[in-house]
Amino acid sequence: MALFAIFQTTFFLTLLSLRTYQSEVLAERLPLTPVSLKVSTNSTRQSLHLQWTVHNLPYHQELKMVFQIQISRIETSNVIWVGNYSTTVKWNQVLHWSWESELPLECATHFVRIKSVVDDAKFPEPNFWSNWSSWEEVSVQDSTGQDILFVFPKDKLVEEGTNVTICYVSRNIQNNVSCYLEGKQIHGEQLDPHVTAFNLNSVPFIRNKGTNIYCEASQGNVSEGMKGIVLFVSKVLEEPKDFSCETEDFKTLHCTWDPGTDTALGWSKQPSQSYTLFESFSGEKKLCTHKNWCNWQITQDSQETYNFTLIAENYLRKRSVNILFNLTHRVYLMNPFSVNFENVNATNAIMTWKVHSMRNNFTYLCQIELHGEGKMMQYNVSVKVNGEYFLSELEPATEYMARVRCADASHFWKWSEWSGQNFTTLEAAPSEAPDVWRIVNLEPGNHTVTLFWKPLSKLHANGKILFYNVVVENLDKPSRSELHSIPAPANSTKLILDRCSYQICVTANNSVGASPASVIVISADPENKEVEEERIAGTEGGFSLSWKPQPGDVIGYVVDWCDHTQDVLGDFQWKNVGPNTTSTVISTDAFRPGVRYDFRIYGLSTKRIACLLEKKTGYSQELAPSDNPHVLVDTLTSHSFTLSWKDYSTESQPGFIQGYHVYLKSKARQCHPRFEKAVLSDGSECCKYKIDNPEEKALIVDNLKPESFYEFFITPFTSAGEGPSATFTKVTTPDEHSSMLIHILLPMVFCVLLIMVMCYLKSQWIKETCYPDIPDPYKSSILSLIKFKENPHLIIMNVSDCIPDAIEVVSKPEGTKIQFLGTRKSLTETELTKPNYLYLLPTEKNHSGPGPCICFENLTYNQAASDSGSCGHVPVSPKAPSMLGLMTSPENVLKALEKNYINSLGEIPAGETSLNYVSQLASPMFGDKDSLPTNPVEPPHCSEYKMQMAVSLRLALPPPTENSSLSSITLLDPGEHYC
Repeated sequence: MALFAIFQTTFFLTLLSLRTYQSEVLAERLPLTPVSLKVSTNSTRQSLHLQWTVHNLPYHQELKMVFQIQISRIETSNVIWVGNYSTTVKWNQVLHWSWESELPLECATHFVRIKSVVDDAKFPEPNFWSNWSSWEEVSVQDSTGQDILFVFPKDKLVEEGTNVTICYVSRNIQNNVSCYLEGKQIHGEQLDPHVTAFNLNSVPFIRNKGTNIYCEASQGNVSEGMKGIVLFVSKVLEEPKDFSCETEDFKTLHCTWDPGTDTALGWSKQPSQSYTLFESFSGEKKLCTHKNWCNWQITQDSQETYNFTLIAENYLRKRSVNILFNLTHRVYLMNPFSVNFENVNATNAIMTWKVHSMRNNFTYLCQIELHGEGKMMQYNVSVKVNGEYFLSELEPATEYMARVRCADASHFWKWSEWSGQNFTTLEAAPSEAPDVWRIVNLEPGNHTVTLFWKPLSKLHANGKILFYNVVVENLDKPSRSELHSIPAPANSTKLILDRCSYQICVTANNSVGASPASVIVISADPENKEVEEERIAGTEGGFSLSWKPQPGDVIGYVVDWCDHTQDVLGDFQWKNVGPNTTSTVISTDAFRPGVRYDFRIYGLSTKRIACLLEKKTGYSQELAPSDNPHVLVDTLTSHSFTLSWKDYSTESQPGFIQGYHVYLKSKARQCHPRFEKAVLSDGSECCKYKIDNPEEKALIVDNLKPESFYEFFITPFTSAGEGPSATFTKVTTPDEHSSMLIHILLPMVFCVLLIMVMCYLKSQWIKETCYPDIPDPYKSSILSLIKFKENPHLIIMNVSDCIPDAIEVVSKPEGTKIQFLGTRKSLTETELTKPNYLYLLPTEKNHSGPGPCICFENLTYNQAASDSGSCGHVPVSPKAPSMLGLMTSPENVLKALEKNYINSLGEIPAGETSLNYVSQLASPMFGDKDSLPTNPVEPPHCSEYKMQMAVSLRLALPPPTENSSLSSITLLDPGEHYC
């Protein structure tokens, strides 16, 4: 026992001595100072990388130590960061630590130092910090080059929303430097005379090709240089959404997810985020080649539970999401196939399909959707491999679309894709009678009935309507009926019936059969009572109609309507109303503003005879008149005028005409009685008169001033407003006395015209009575008789011996002057009792000696004188020697006369002259009667009848020469004449 106690005491003393020795050894070496500190830079990440060692550590011992790191900028006294770094230090171990700078390292010089302390439980407290290591200086500016301006950092990559610090370094402190972010100037903090820093908070994403920042150095107005950088701002990497995995065949898992925003940047600065699929139970990993889906091969082992982690990663961060599932609960079936329809009829069909086999005894839940006629019906059915379903209660002649999808019935995950097909049921006979109405027009002896029917809806037609049968049965003579077949798609027909009662049945027919009949009765004596038309006002919702109930039993009412101004057949519509209803609302998209509609309300008796109850007319929305009347100005006086527009039609207007506004302007700008002042749309003032009666289409504007200028304009108005603006018509009132002059002058002018007309008519009567037309000498018998009346005593002269100037007919009872123009002498006749003769007298002034002249009797008027041959010579007075001589011989004259006579009958050769007619009432042809000679030669008495002849101008009037002048040809008495 004592030995044990001695041994225990010896052990404790030895242990205590060893502990005391270790403590003394460590105490002598503590604190441990870091040595061999080295600092390097990473410009891409803008970080400082430190490495150091700790000497004097016991061999093969590990100590927990804390290192305090201090970083200064620009100068050692400017400490910008202090922090501790804890780690376990081994003997002779090189330690590493990094620090990322907010300010680009190129912008300033940095200083780093470090100290340490042992923080190990094996050593008692207290522990002491070691001394600081010496400062390590880090400067990157020396490697930037010799340019005068630099901007840092270069091509920095940051995430949207982070804070970024940039700076510029200017070699010349005299330069003025301005910096801009995307063209907008920014302001910073000057770190030293050469460096200025800019803090950009929450930088936004602008474009995937980076954000532009540049600085410009200048002295005065002279630019010294420009430098810039591109700051690459990435979208924030999002966590994948809707991560899910499923299988179609238990061979492959198909995983999908929503990747969110793509973080790729331009210039290959950062690619799109990558996705990695990791399964924790198997420890397998797969890098996905697509950014929103990835396939995972299922092994043939018995693994049914999977734990997947999807990792999204880019240069700046990582995101991950996890799912855990059982494989049998994530079955997504392939869509069914071989969809068919069997035994299709008008109302039924059988649908069949197949599904892809998965495992033995696998049960599928299938869903069927049936679409048709705007409806959708849904059915569920469980199947093994092949599916079948009976579709009933279908509509005839209807196209349906049926589709099916399936899912796992044991563990429902999701439906498969749809598989479907269309089919059409067969036709059936129409199930409803057509809606029929009529318009009856009474004509003498018959009825003209226009039948209308509405097409059956597709639901009731049960197929394509081919034709309509119209059966007309005479109720007064039941054995007589007519069948009219109207091909579709016609919806009306016209029937001409006599004054008997008729029953009309209309059926619609398709390829299967006919519809029920629609019956309407036309009475033999329709009630034609006059119904007053009532005006109604429509609204945006249509027309609200009400009527008094018809006395007696009725089976219903019919309201029909049409456009007031168009053909009834164009837009005729009707509506059936029940027997207990006396009001309805007619609402349709066909109603247009400004169009007038006429409504008629009929009551239907139990015998299906229609009786007109009421008439209504109105507009769904009234508009202002579309045109103005054409105004005529009547009864214009000095104090008034009348305006009328009788031809203006109010029926075709887009509203009920309530009256007219008459606008009047005058220079006086004073309104007349009944007029009031008004201001037009152009701001001008005028006078306005309102006519409230639309049928009053005339107005007398009175109390006007004479010789005054007025302007007027007339426009109709409805409840919606006035008609269109137009130009004013100008009217000027006449003078007060002008009307009196008109009242006096018009009757005078009328009387004068009447007297002139009467005088003209009277003068025609006098001329025809007293002065009949002289016969044509060419038709006279003188030409045939003159050759038998030749006077043997006449002396024939050559034509060249006597050239006549004129032919003059003289026939005066007394004191007649006969002028010879060639000699300026005249003969006075005191008594005419014998026929006149025609003398051809010479006109040569140097002619002398007596000689006969040619005379012709007017045998047409004096046959007796012609028979007596009273034509002789009279001695020529010596005072008139120039009047002697004959122009030509009688034979030549006769020949000329005969030739002209023959030529007058159409045988005159070209170039011959014709005969000139000499009137028996001829007067002197040339000269003045008062200039006749004062001592005329008195011719002998002649007959009361005058001579008449035709003389050839070729013989009697040869063309004048220089030595000749015109001669006179004078008719003298046959008994007393001179040659």
